[in-house]
Amino acid sequence: MQVLIENLVKLQSVDLERARLGQAARSLPAEISQAEAALAAAQRQAAEVSDALNREETLRTRLEREIAGHRQKVARFSAQQDSVKTPAQAEAIEHEVHFAQQEIDRIENEEFASLERSETQEAALAAARAQVEELAAALDKTRERVALRQQELAAEQATLQVEHEALRQLIDPEWLARYDRLSASRGTGLARAENQQCTGCRMGVRPQTWNQLREGELLTCDSCSRLLYWDSAMAPVPKSPQPEPAAGAGRAIRKHQRA
Repeated sequence: MQVLIENLVKLQSVDLERARLGQAARSLPAEISQAEAALAAAQRQAAEVSDALNREETLRTRLEREIAGHRQKVARFSAQQDSVKTPAQAEAIEHEVHFAQQEIDRIENEEFASLERSETQEAALAAARAQVEELAAALDKTRERVALRQQELAAEQATLQVEHEALRQLIDPEWLARYDRLSASRGTGLARAENQQCTGCRMGVRPQTWNQLREGELLTCDSCSRLLYWDSAMAPVPKSPQPEPAAGAGRAIRKHQRA
């Protein structure tokens, strides 16, 4: 029975390690996905800033055309001032020139504001492109690290698979079937009894069961149905016996009073 328990304990340890390595292997692609998502977000940010810069350039091109049109109006109306015949005509021409000059000033102010926005956006674009380069390099490193880790995990899993199969050959098929069924439903098929408790479900063990476990039997937990065993190596070390106090020790000495 002790050999059976030892093999089952080893098998469960191997199975838990295989499960841990499998979970680690499954989580590795997520690291690449996160790095790819970060790079994609930085690329979108850089593209948005670049588009904003292009819009500002398009705006300034349009504003330049408007300024040129107003300046042509100013030149045309100014040329007409020499041929005016009435004060009303002169006043009308002066009004048109004044309005065109106001529009030129307004548009030039708008153009200056666009240039200021472009300066800010150019700095933001430089920072965004630097971040894209940094995240692209980080993605390459993540892919290399994940590929290396996947190889390591595959090698470890192959070693454990060999050990797993070897241990299963040493265990009686009936016990193995019970272990497999419990592992599938409970996550673990075996639990150590400790301090009169099942370490799998933390429920108490009956005194008779506890005594049988301490005698080396493999039993079933009444609560979680896992296979229960007791490990003498995990038992608490008994306390050293304390010497009994000498007779009269610790008693107060009474003094005789004089008459």
